Amino acid sequence: MALVPSPALVAEVEMGADPSAPTVRATVVQASTVFYDTPSTLDKAERLLAEAAGYGAQLVVFPEAFVGGYPRGSNFGIVIGNRTAKGKEEFRKYHASAIDVPGPEVDRLAAMAGKYKVFLVMGVIERDGYTLYCTVLFFDSQGSYLGKHRKIMPTALERIIWGFGDGSTIPVFETPIGKIGAAICWENRMPLLRTAMYAKGIEIYCAPTADSRDVWQASMTHIALEGGCFVLSANQFCRRKDYPPPPEYVFAGTEEELTPDSVVCAGGSVIISPSGAILAGPNYDGEALISADLDLGEIAREKFAFDVVGHYSRPEVLSLTVKDHPTNPVTFVAASTKTEVSHTP
Repeated sequence: MALVPSPALVAEVEMGADPSAPTVRATVVQASTVFYDTPSTLDKAERLLAEAAGYGAQLVVFPEAFVGGYPRGSNFGIVIGNRTAKGKEEFRKYHASAIDVPGPEVDRLAAMAGKYKVFLVMGVIERDGYTLYCTVLFFDSQGSYLGKHRKIMPTALERIIWGFGDGSTIPVFETPIGKIGAAICWENRMPLLRTAMYAKGIEIYCAPTADSRDVWQASMTHIALEGGCFVLSANQFCRRKDYPPPPEYVFAGTEEELTPDSVVCAGGSVIISPSGAILAGPNYDGEALISADLDLGEIAREKFAFDVVGHYSRPEVLSLTVKDHPTNPVTFVAASTKTEVSHTP
């Protein structure tokens, strides 16, 4: 699939109300992957990043699985007790589209962030040997890779193609533009995960997703209010023609109802303030750069009333323990030195 420029790309910018308060201009990208074509997807990402930077963005958030692709509609030939030959080949191609972390694609993304002087939050499919993870990568505006978050709980059939992240990749990064972290799609509905991120002081809560339903907006608003943080949710906008045609790629159960222009993911990307106010979006119209100026002073103003892990907590009644160490399936112990060597997935 070739990279096709989108002449209909829309930029929405909502200016901050108080110029005397510290502000950060943030952009969420709503656009489709070039499926099975990672080099072209990276080219598209750079074009979108350049446009966002042209609007003055300091932070740019891309959707879930933007690099590597979200395999919407595919069942990979799975039924209980059997995998088809076609499904196995689909997984091989999907595995080939994923990226190693670290790796050359990570280096290119880091260079993009440095070139355009933006903090970058990018959804990718991470390849670790023959296991894939739905992952978010973080980069600073100097072009440095900061780290990653692996989705800790894939949803439904995602569990047949993606591994499970552990507590070692739930970072919140302290940066000059605020404390930034991410949770992916439905793991945002996991209250204990959210609480762990609140405890790390998250201020700009990134929520790359594949959920374009109206009810998703309720979750995003709740998180903004609960965490006293800005919420930036980025989703893809995809039509059937953004995926390979049948029989190479089939939307199981719905293929006969679809035309090339049928919308298979309607977006809904949005930016929400700590007060629950919608600053930009949600957009359901097409590919878009959705931007807002974040008044960071609003965090303190809202947490004055409700600080979920501070003055509004009751640790003597309710508390949370997070196991934030890597979980390794195999540990080797050298007999001579008793030095442990672990294999990390």
